[in-house]
Amino acid sequence: MTDDAALPERPPEAWEPMLRFARLATRPLERFLRVQAASALLLLIASATALVCENSSLRGAYRALWHTPIGVRVGSLRLEQPLEWFVNDVLMVVFFFVVGMEIRREIHHGELSTPRRAALPVAAALGGMIAPALIYLAVAGGTALRRGWGVPMATDIAFAVGAFVALGARVPPALRVLLLALAVIDDLGAIVVIAVFYSDGVRASGLLISALGIGGIFAMQGLGVRSRFSYIAPAAVVWAGLYRSGVHPTLAGVIVGFVTPVRAWLGPDGFVQSAGEAIAVLTQRAAGGDALGLSEALRRVELARREALSPSEGLIEALHPWVAYGIMPLFALANAGVSLQGATLHGEPLRATLGITVALLAGKPLGVLVASALALRLRVATLPVGLGPRQLVVLGLAAGIGFTMSLFIAQLAFGVGGSLANAKLGVLAGSVFATLATLVAGRALLGDTPVRGAAESADEAESSTEK
Repeated sequence: MTDDAALPERPPEAWEPMLRFARLATRPLERFLRVQAASALLLLIASATALVCENSSLRGAYRALWHTPIGVRVGSLRLEQPLEWFVNDVLMVVFFFVVGMEIRREIHHGELSTPRRAALPVAAALGGMIAPALIYLAVAGGTALRRGWGVPMATDIAFAVGAFVALGARVPPALRVLLLALAVIDDLGAIVVIAVFYSDGVRASGLLISALGIGGIFAMQGLGVRSRFSYIAPAAVVWAGLYRSGVHPTLAGVIVGFVTPVRAWLGPDGFVQSAGEAIAVLTQRAAGGDALGLSEALRRVELARREALSPSEGLIEALHPWVAYGIMPLFALANAGVSLQGATLHGEPLRATLGITVALLAGKPLGVLVASALALRLRVATLPVGLGPRQLVVLGLAAGIGFTMSLFIAQLAFGVGGSLANAKLGVLAGSVFATLATLVAGRALLGDTPVRGAAESADEAESSTEK
């Protein structure tokens, strides 16, 4: 083999069409957008399946499935919970863990890393949370339904990105970046609402247990423990403590996500240097006839590869597809089943449906537009290049697509009963209408724009906010 011989472009087992498809996801942000768009399709399928099962002869089997007990038995010790509980209180911890890391990453070196970059999405998100809550309270009146004011506050990033993907080249890349930043802040706001307003009777003993788990994480970080699996045990302690305290245990995912390091040990330059040194050592040993140096060199290269990304970045890369393609659709399948017979289309429960629907469809865009206009007028924020009032209208409508987090808060707010069915119906109706409004408005208000990379638009948006 000569020195100038070309290396194979693909593994011998790889199928070229699938390889080309995989190479589409080359940039982190573009890959994130594609995963969310594909997740939206799976969420739609799961939701439709749940609705069909709940309103057909499959209802009994559907409900029996989610009430199937799962757990562990060791002698007389018996730990069992329904499958639905496992999805909502255990698997969703991973969803919140990824959300926590994404928020922390954006604060550290993303769209929320500087005040001027964060001002517009922060203002838009706050307006998009306050206005729907006020509209819902106005519709609910002085009834027990007021507890559901937090349901229409959240934006479902998967469905919102899916709507933007359906609009194609009409959506400027800078608008997609702004939507992601708004959705991240939306998630943070929803997390705060859950922790403060939808946790029952906090017990100090549980918080102490969680504090010990968090202390264990910091201690392991201080000792330089780099294995991701090693942190599962203290993270489980945090979860158990919150579960005992009365705070919803999924918030353990957010807490652990926030304390996951966002700085890389080696980084790209360190990777190049460490990998280069390993290859140089391997070359020297091979020249001396020592074939045993290969495994050592590969270990050093693997260490350099793993530590080129921060633990947060590496975990997001590893877990995001599992969350988008597995956990979120499974959550939708377990929670989107609304019995049309169980939903009451008159009296007080109907207010929950109407309040959530109107809050998502009208309250979200109203809040986003008013708050954005106020921030721009006060000159605390600037619009990214290529965006104007028409783009903000589409952004506000897309922010009204609430699903995963809205259904989650509805479960906490209403428990089990007719009001929960009506709340779910409101979430589904409001999200469907907001999606249709986004598609119609996007085609009417957004002109065709050249397709550019998301990274390019992010740089452009950053330069515009720093001027």
